[in-house]
Amino acid sequence: MELLRWAWTQLTSMRTALFLLLLLAIAAVPGSLFPQRSVDANLVSTYLTNNPTTGPWLDRFQFFDVYSSVWFSAIYILLFISLIGCIIPRVKKHWEALRSKPARTPARLGRLPHSGTIALEDSTLTTEQILEKSAAVLKKRGYRVDLRPEGNRPSVGAERGYLRESGNLLFHVSLVGILASVALGGMFSYTGQRILVEGESFVNTLVSYDSFRPGTAFNEDTLDPFAVTLDNFKVEFDRESSTHFGQPINFDATVDVTESDGATRREQLRVNHPLRIGATDVYLVGNGYAPIITVRDGEGNVAFQGPVVAVPQDGVYTSLIVLKVPDAQPDQLGFTGFLLPTAVMGSDGVSFSADPSAVNPQISLNSYYGDLGLDSGNPQNVYVIDTDQMTELNSRNLEAGGITLNAGQSYTLPDGKGSISFDGLKRYIGIDVHHDPGKVAVAIFAALALIGLATSLFVPRRRAWVVVTSTGASAGNGAGSGTSPGTGEERMIEYGLLARGEDPRLDDESLKLRELLDEAVASGPHSTSEK
Repeated sequence: MELLRWAWTQLTSMRTALFLLLLLAIAAVPGSLFPQRSVDANLVSTYLTNNPTTGPWLDRFQFFDVYSSVWFSAIYILLFISLIGCIIPRVKKHWEALRSKPARTPARLGRLPHSGTIALEDSTLTTEQILEKSAAVLKKRGYRVDLRPEGNRPSVGAERGYLRESGNLLFHVSLVGILASVALGGMFSYTGQRILVEGESFVNTLVSYDSFRPGTAFNEDTLDPFAVTLDNFKVEFDRESSTHFGQPINFDATVDVTESDGATRREQLRVNHPLRIGATDVYLVGNGYAPIITVRDGEGNVAFQGPVVAVPQDGVYTSLIVLKVPDAQPDQLGFTGFLLPTAVMGSDGVSFSADPSAVNPQISLNSYYGDLGLDSGNPQNVYVIDTDQMTELNSRNLEAGGITLNAGQSYTLPDGKGSISFDGLKRYIGIDVHHDPGKVAVAIFAALALIGLATSLFVPRRRAWVVVTSTGASAGNGAGSGTSPGTGEERMIEYGLLARGEDPRLDDESLKLRELLDEAVASGPHSTSEK
């Protein structure tokens, strides 16, 4: 039992909480150094293939699944528990401090770093009235006061700055809220990607995604019912700058959004300006060209017809094309090559793209026939053709040469394998659909944490006391009874201030308090002194 009590004490100390917070930041570093399965499983597979020695060891220690790993989750949970364990006792103590009276009046205020006296020679105020006026002055300065008229030293005790500790607690509670919100958001959130060609629609269902990453507690019923149709996509390129000529400066997708009630509205989707549909955000994350291609097989039937997504490889949108035609007869067909938006013939006889705009679009392809390997059941990268069981039909190395087509042209494949035509060109966009129910809570707690931090840094914690002292023949006649001073009695106000922690503005507070007390309690000639 003693060991458990000791362990709990160590875990719930602020030093441990700070250490775990630092450790969590360090533990997150591998997530940015190594590819993560939750982001790109193919990249992880490539890394393991290229690093056969270190890759499996890193995988054993979950370096490719950092944020869901056992060790990262353990640090996360321990930090969560530690913060709660730190906060609860402090909240209890702070609540008791809020309900308690200010600290007792020191015996000698003159020993405080900031103190002073105000001598009253002809004041007609009673001791009780002086205390009440002093208390009123302190209340106006934001102090919580306690009148102490009894005893030989009538005084007022005051304290302010309780918001400092309240802000500190708010900051730590908000940190717990952020951790909890991130955890819950990770459980119920989902992220998916989809390529949309002009004229195509995306419906928010699981089968419509090209890739989808659900949270651990994801439920398909939480998918917001909506549809997005890409009407057109425009890119504005720099045509004036000599150093950045041809670089994109604006992306603008016009989409039609249909929500669950059937209402349709037209929206503009731009970079850093996502669509917000219900609790789901749709981001524009990529774009490119999609040549419209028709492939006829050896029997003259249309085996494929439609847009083919071409992946940009450089700043002038030289784009990789991969087309698999498994329905072709008598042999399956495959094509690989490039799309050149503005094809220009180089001095070496090889075409290249001179501009990202589609001024003279041209496709250059190699073709293959045989078995694409799609019937084996093994997953394949859509942008890679497995040619192990295929025969090369067209390329620069063969007598037939490669396939070069401008828009509107067609080509007949050798050996009666069919034909291919380049019918036109469309643009496409890549969208990222993101649903995170915890992000609003994270934003709220983050704002509260900043407010709490600012409060704990800038609100000073101060204590102040005012004591009425009397000297002379009648000093003992009802000092705290509220009666008028006796004959020959000399009275003075003694005050002192004390800061709890560093407070560079306490000097100004002392001067201001002396001035206000001087004005409030004086009714005749008097003198003041201050330390």
